[in-house]
Amino acid sequence: MRIRIVDAFTDRPFTGNPAGVMLLDAFPDDSWLQNVALEVNHAETAFAHPLPEGEEADWALRWFTPVTEVAMCGHATLATAHVLHTTGAHKGPVRFATRSGVLVAQTAQDGTVTLDFPTAPLTPVDVPEGVAEALGAPVLAAFETGPYVGDLLVELADERTVRALRPDHKALRTYSERGIIATARAEEPASEHDFVSRCFFPNVGIDEDAVTGSAHTALAPYWSQRLGRAALTGLQASPRSGCVRTEVRGARTLLGGRAVTVIEGELLV
Repeated sequence: MRIRIVDAFTDRPFTGNPAGVMLLDAFPDDSWLQNVALEVNHAETAFAHPLPEGEEADWALRWFTPVTEVAMCGHATLATAHVLHTTGAHKGPVRFATRSGVLVAQTAQDGTVTLDFPTAPLTPVDVPEGVAEALGAPVLAAFETGPYVGDLLVELADERTVRALRPDHKALRTYSERGIIATARAEEPASEHDFVSRCFFPNVGIDEDAVTGSAHTALAPYWSQRLGRAALTGLQASPRSGCVRTEVRGARTLLGGRAVTVIEGELLV
C-alpha cells in the first residue's frame, strides 16, 4: 500500500500543513486506521477508497489525527485531491463522501485545488471567563462555529497580537469541542492577505495546527461580512505558515490552495 506525505495550502515543500494520504480498496477496521495515523503523526492522515459508479460520490474519505477521527478536515482533503490528480487515480472534479456530507474538489491545470465546503454557522457568545488568560491576550469578540468545525473563534486586537500568542494549551481544552481559532484583520491593507489566524486544537492532539482549511469555513464568512467582500485570502501565521483563498457563496464556502508531495513510500503492515 502506497502512503504519501503532502504539504497542503502551499506551493513549496516544508511549508503549509503536512497530511498523510492513503488510497485504499476499502476501509480496514478503525483501530488500524487510527494506528496508521498515530504512526504518521501529522495533524491528519486521510484514507480514501473509490465508490461504485452511481453513488452520490466518487470516493469515500475519512480523516484521523494521531488520537481521534475528525468530522471535517480541509488540508487533508486538498492533499487527497492532489494525490488523485497527480497519480491519475481520478480525473476531473472529485466528490468525496464524508462525515460532513459530500465535499467536492476540483483541480485546475496549474495544480490549484478548490474545495467546496459547507459554510460554518457563526453564533455570537459572551467571551468565556479565562479564555483571554489562556491565550495570553485580550479577546474582542467570540463565536461558536457549529458542529462540523467545533471551535471557538475569537477576534484579537491586531495581527501582531495573533502572531505573538504563546497560549497555555492545557488551559484551552475547556472552551470548545476541538479548540480555538484566533484571528485579526491584516495589519497592512495592501498586503497579500486580508486576515490572519492561528489555530490551537489540544482536544484532538494538535497544540497548533499549521494551516486549517476547516477553520476557514468560519473565518471566511466572518471576515467577508466585516470587509464587505466575498473573496478573501487568509494567512495562517503558524511557524510553517500557509495561505487559503476563500470565497463565500451562501451556504457553501470555496477554499483554494496548492499542494506538494514530499514523501512517497510503502506501508509494510
